[in-house]
Amino acid sequence: MTAPLEQPSPSTGDMDALAALLRGRRLVVLTGAGCSTESGIPDYRGPGTRARARNPIQHREFLTRPEVRTRYWARSLLGWPRFSSALPNAAHQALATLEREGHVLGLITQNVDRLHHAAGSQRVIELHGALARVRCLDCEAIEPRVELQERLRALNPGFAERTAELRPDGDAELPVEAVRDFQVAVCTRCGGTLKPDVVFFGDNVPPPTVEAAFSLLEEGDALLVVGSSLAIYSGFRFLQRAADRHMPIGLVNIGECRGGELVDVRVEARAGEVLPRLAAALATG
Repeated sequence: MTAPLEQPSPSTGDMDALAALLRGRRLVVLTGAGCSTESGIPDYRGPGTRARARNPIQHREFLTRPEVRTRYWARSLLGWPRFSSALPNAAHQALATLEREGHVLGLITQNVDRLHHAAGSQRVIELHGALARVRCLDCEAIEPRVELQERLRALNPGFAERTAELRPDGDAELPVEAVRDFQVAVCTRCGGTLKPDVVFFGDNVPPPTVEAAFSLLEEGDALLVVGSSLAIYSGFRFLQRAADRHMPIGLVNIGECRGGELVDVRVEARAGEVLPRLAAALATG
């Protein structure tokens, strides 16, 4: 996995301001890809992304074009082992600590990597689903992604031994010609089409998930955004709602961020460095 780019440490003034803003308040945390890059999972909009020129999987193309599904599952066969072996970093651990100590009510995450769960966070709303699950588009059956991996390997002997660069969707970079003969697995229950149980670009977050996230936000006294540019509406709407409710808003993110004018305190530094320091500051009162 690619190591994260070196970034400057947060200033003492910024850290003090963030701690003062959030101290004594019930926090709701919104996390994005920048929370997981230090675990080796690439993002779409972080530092260096433009140089990598990654394009996300499009929902409509996945549904309507068999060759897109073939390409995705071929690349996913290679990317899944590295994606699924990623470990929680200091940011995930700090958020779990803040929840255990009563500072954080819960998390709303745009990530599909399940690293918050692995770190020990209990109340996690996954806006975009989780790559650990696979759903049949025909009968709605759910299959663990780890089981599908074995079926894909059996259908495509030797394919998993290829090397490729990991992509944000949990798949990998592969040339078109490398996937022409790839065999795609089907649903074991009905023989239907399988899709990772995530919200691809162009799709909508399920209404019950959105409602649960807004309900969590309503319980909180402050919003902390971690590692998200808020470029897509699925996350930005929570910043808007928090601002409408006059909630204090803190932001930990590197690079451009939509809605920055609504944020009270911004710390531009690695989440893995900021959040442990924030947890320590809040623990001491």
